[in-house]
Amino acid sequence: MKLIFLGPPGAGKGTLAVLVAETYKIPHISTGEIFRAAIREKTPLGLKVQAIIDAGQLVSDDITIALVRERLAKDDAKKGFILDGFPRTIPQAEALSGIVDVTAAVNFDIADKDVVARLSGRRVCKKCSQNYHIEYMRPKVEGICDKCGGELFIREDDKIDAISKRLEVYRSQTAPLIDYYRACGKLTDIDARPAAAVVLESFKKAFPQK
Repeated sequence: MKLIFLGPPGAGKGTLAVLVAETYKIPHISTGEIFRAAIREKTPLGLKVQAIIDAGQLVSDDITIALVRERLAKDDAKKGFILDGFPRTIPQAEALSGIVDVTAAVNFDIADKDVVARLSGRRVCKKCSQNYHIEYMRPKVEGICDKCGGELFIREDDKIDAISKRLEVYRSQTAPLIDYYRACGKLTDIDARPAAAVVLESFKKAFPQK
């Protein structure tokens, strides 16, 4: 099962990718993980990426695609994989189609207002980084971590202005992939609003294990 996970920030793609990877015994491959592994292993492409990052520049599509090709050729990806964070654009999707025939692109569908409510309500402990939420996972004492007694705060990324900008970037750059994969007959929509365990059950119904 060769899958691409799509969805806006706050849709829970990362959480679901971990759960699906465990359930279906396939690797969860993020672009960040690909970059870090190539740098760690000091592959020729990894050394190029390190130099680009050290110079404060963005890794080009050509190098990213080459790294994805290299990663998907590894033995653990032969039976399937989850790609998270790639492709981000139509040209990347077209390049990927020349590397592998994906089973499906899974769109974790959630409205912008629900993303804002989910992310803006998140609180993080300054000491131990434990996550809370003002609606779904409240601490016993407001503003105080249950685990270590540390102070809870709102990350810059979770402030409403930052969330709005992230959504704007997603809608303009990455959301066209939804139409691209729908036109290819390879898009599956999954409602991302419920809790992760419920979303996983929806996923399992859409992709029954053989």
